[in-house]
Amino acid sequence: MRRQTSWKVWVAAFLCAAFVLTVGPSDAQTPGQSPSDARALLLRMADLIGKTPRLSVTVHSAYDTVQASGQKVEWNEIRTLTLSRPDRLRMEAEKSSGARTLVVFDGKEISAFDESSRAYARAAQPGGVDDTLVYFVRDLGMRLPLAALFLSRAAIELDGRVRSVEYVEKTGILGSPAHHLIGRTDSVNFQVWISDGEQPLPQRIVLTYPAARGQPEFRAQFSAWNLTARPADSLFTFTPPANTSKIPFATALAQAAPRPGGASAKKGVK
Repeated sequence: MRRQTSWKVWVAAFLCAAFVLTVGPSDAQTPGQSPSDARALLLRMADLIGKTPRLSVTVHSAYDTVQASGQKVEWNEIRTLTLSRPDRLRMEAEKSSGARTLVVFDGKEISAFDESSRAYARAAQPGGVDDTLVYFVRDLGMRLPLAALFLSRAAIELDGRVRSVEYVEKTGILGSPAHHLIGRTDSVNFQVWISDGEQPLPQRIVLTYPAARGQPEFRAQFSAWNLTARPADSLFTFTPPANTSKIPFATALAQAAPRPGGASAKKGVK
């Protein structure tokens, strides 16, 4: 089996688009709000996240890779993100294989550690969280799912990229009341469930790539949102564990990139 989609593609598509999915006639709901209200709700969500100075959240994500046979394989990860603006970020991740990775930004450097290979990489990066997220994904070519959602200008990005957005329904099926929206950009269809109330945070996001073979999806379930987090400075400090080796980010990227024709889809491979 072969991977056909790298995480760099997922993030790049999100950075230049954002999310949505089209419903068929039999699934369509009578809108509870006008399209302008649906867009306003979407932008309120992005604005809240972008303007929150400190936060933490856990994200359970899954994404498809389409094999040569046309069959899809779902891969899973759980990530915990801790953010302290203007210049602190920590992302811990665990794959379904058990492999663990860590990304830390301390305002001066980005550090990435892969537990399974006992290797870490570092790159100088002065500046804030926004610049660092873009640099990490675009310039270093590393993967950071849904990175654009945590930019301070997320609302501006969405407003410029989202071509249409519609209100589907209000539902409590995810555990608490949420507004279900659908929308699309030039390249991505999305669904998003946004919490009802004073904190319009995403509960779930589904991205669909209609132009890609097999129309693969990316799915994310959010939990444990904390908008009053007070993380200690030590959380954003990375000290390489004993018996680890330092490698350049270029090497890390080469290891993560798919092989010609697609990398093996064996469980746990990046």
